[in-house]
Formats: sequence, structure tokens, C-alpha cells
Amino acid sequence: MSRTEMRAVEFSRPGGPEVLRPTTRPVPQPGPGEILIRLDWAGVNRPDALQRAGLYKAPPQASDLPGLEGAGEVVGLGAGVSGWTTGERVCALLPGGGYAEYVITPAAHALPIPAGLTAKEAACLPETFFTVWSNVVRRGGLTAGERFLVHGGSSGIGTTAIQLARAFGARVFATAGSGEKCTACENLGAERAINYREEDFVEVLRAEGGADLILDMVGGDYIPRNVKALADDGRLVNIAFLQGPKATLNFAQVMLRRLTLTGSTLRPQSDAAKAAIAKDLRTHVWPLLETGRIAPVMDSEFPLERAADAHAHMESNTHIGKIVLKV
Repeated sequence: MSRTEMRAVEFSRPGGPEVLRPTTRPVPQPGPGEILIRLDWAGVNRPDALQRAGLYKAPPQASDLPGLEGAGEVVGLGAGVSGWTTGERVCALLPGGGYAEYVITPAAHALPIPAGLTAKEAACLPETFFTVWSNVVRRGGLTAGERFLVHGGSSGIGTTAIQLARAFGARVFATAGSGEKCTACENLGAERAINYREEDFVEVLRAEGGADLILDMVGGDYIPRNVKALADDGRLVNIAFLQGPKATLNFAQVMLRRLTLTGSTLRPQSDAAKAAIAKDLRTHVWPLLETGRIAPVMDSEFPLERAADAHAHMESNTHIGKIVLKV
């Protein structure tokens, strides 16, 4: 590969979407165990917006550019890489740097583009599927027949969680903020979508016997409400705090009802932990994608240079599913 410069989108100070600007950067070089990918598409995710706003720092060794997932072609191999060759088409979880033409990532964090899916669709998979698998299946322990509630059901995380939980035999409930979004959730397999502007999800879930597992990215006053909505022996998994991480909670209820409160973030986890998730996905989830039992839900696309518009659209909370950048 002879290119030394690439197009990218950066920000020089924290702020709103307007701080994102096109730039030119040197093409990164893969180190030991890494691959270099020429991206065709990059996914847009909430952590990108938090990083842009100065609320989510990139790990010390990661690129300062936003972008945690993408799809394209392997064009370079670092020392010791096995299992991939140049020219292969992949999608990958990225440590950062996805808002660019080229990006490096550990080879073990890449997956083949599922048969039947386009690169555009595959670019939407890694961040959301790694997150949902690790928190709903691994950490949350969801099993067939259990009642599962996901907040933000029309988001990228939500649309993924609904489909995976349904595919594994759970009874799925979701919250969303409009009739259109609720309909989208039910079309994806939610047994009941709850418009949180009109109904109390606590009452709905309690009437069903309580949720065995709740996946929450809202936080704030949702935390004590989630506890009320849980069944005895239920589990609450937090993956974000759009309304803040603090809440007043009666821990006697946690003890008396044997509840489990836990959570995680994906980006700070070790390379080995992410590689283990990738292996699980290839074994258990990629066949579901290739047979069409589940599929990424696409909202909209923007050119790379219009990443600011993509962020503004995401922060408007009007989207259903994933937003992507065409590189």
C-alpha cells in the first residue's frame, strides 16, 4: 500500500457536532497483532458523541479520532498476524479512529462480513453486537422464556437487543418515545413496546410478573424504577447513563428480593476480553445474520465529511436503528 495520507474527521476542542471537521492525517501503520483496514463505511455511536463533547476519553494508546466500528478491506498486516490476509473483507470493533479512510485494530477484533450482508450493513454490527452480547448474554445471563426489558428499543443497541433476545427465546419488552418507534420495536419481535411518554414501564412489567433482566442506558431516576420493575432474582445491567449515574436506592429491596445490579462499558476492556466476545459472535450470532433471522436496522447515511450532520441527527433522537458514514 503506497498511500501515506488519508481523509479523516477530527475535533480540536470539546463541543457540539459543529466541532467535527474534515482533515488530512497520516495513514496509521499496524503494529504486532494488528491489521490495517481501508474503510468503506463507519458506524456512528453514542460514545462518539460523548468523546466529541469531552465526556468520554479515548484510551491512552488509541487514536484521538472518533469511530468505534467499520467495514472494509484488509490492506496491511502487522507482525504475528494469522487468520487474515490482505484483500479480505471484514467488519471490526475499533479502539478509535473509525472516522477515516484507514484504521488499525487488533486482528482478533475483526470478523468476516456475514454472507448476504453489504459492507454498509456490516459496519453497523461490531459496536452494538459486541455490547449486547457481552451484557445481555454473558453478563445478564438471559435464557429462553425469561422476560427481558430493553430501554431505548429503537436505538442501535435496542434494535439489536430485541432481535437477539427474541432469537434466543426470551419474552421481549421495550421502551421508546413515540408510536412510530414502538411499532418498529414490535415489528422486530418485541411482545410489547411501551411508549414511556404515555405509560409507566414499571406498571406494565409488574403486571407481567416483573422483568428477569433489564438492559438500561438511561440511568438517573430510571435506576430505582428499574429495581421496582424487576422480578425477584432479577438482574439490572447498565451500559450508559444518559440521565446521569446517580440515584437514591433502597438496598433493602436488593437484599430481600435477591437482585443483581451490574454493568459494563466495552471500550476499556482488555484486547483479550474483546477477542473472546468476537469469537462468541462468530459462533453464535453470525449464523443468525447469514440466515436472515436477525439483521441490522438502518436509519440513514452521511458522507464522512458530514459527520457533524450525522451527530446532530443522532442527538435529535429521531432515528430508528443505525447511522453510518460513507467513507
